[in-house]
Amino acid sequence: MQQQATPVRAARLGKAVGPVPRAVSGVVLLLPAGEETSTRRPSPLAAPAIRSLARRLTRAGRDDGLVAHVVHYRVRGWNGAQAGLARDAEWAADEVVRRYGDVPVCLLGVDMGGRAALHAGGHPAVNSVLALAPWLPEDDVAAPPEPVKQLAGRRVLIVHGTDDRRTDPELSFRLAGRAKKANRDVCRFEVHSDGHSLAGHRPEVTALAADFTLGTLFGHPFSRPLQDALAAPPPIGLRMPLAAGFGQSLGR
Repeated sequence: MQQQATPVRAARLGKAVGPVPRAVSGVVLLLPAGEETSTRRPSPLAAPAIRSLARRLTRAGRDDGLVAHVVHYRVRGWNGAQAGLARDAEWAADEVVRRYGDVPVCLLGVDMGGRAALHAGGHPAVNSVLALAPWLPEDDVAAPPEPVKQLAGRRVLIVHGTDDRRTDPELSFRLAGRAKKANRDVCRFEVHSDGHSLAGHRPEVTALAADFTLGTLFGHPFSRPLQDALAAPPPIGLRMPLAAGFGQSLGR
């Protein structure tokens, strides 16, 4: 009896977080964490871990017509040259265009999802990329460096805890420096004394994410710290400290 091939799992958009506005004017795609190498199904904990941020962004952008979706990957691994999570992010941006038309998209990724957001940032529908504690490979002279040219014309924000023991904050600083040479609209915030989950400063990180997302998708004025970070030359704008209490006066 001939053995049947295992069906290939497809990426999918999770259900929109919160009510879908009558007129959708912008979309944020949230890309959960993953693993460096794995063909297993995505962890059942990955999507829920980022859903609370999606809810906060949806509330902040409701009046502007914001929709948020959490992307469900085919498998949980990046898997070398396959770059599976980045391919799934690109598929998700295509799906946004199919569902909602010509609206701007922000890719927001955490951990390995941050790497996927940076890689997929060149998609024509994407106008901004936000990477929280992105997982990036160690520098290797035998391997090509992480690409940055695809980020030209996009606004890019990287946020990293200085005490992160899972993803090296120095690697995201180096990538931001290379990206800044190709695109002036790149900045990076450091969350001092915080770890990989950024749990110690969650309100501030969430407020910064909302500030960046609403500014890039809908033209809201950025907060002064974000304005300064985007305008400052390296390394100042790439090591901008996220102040305790950030966002309390933004009204979001």
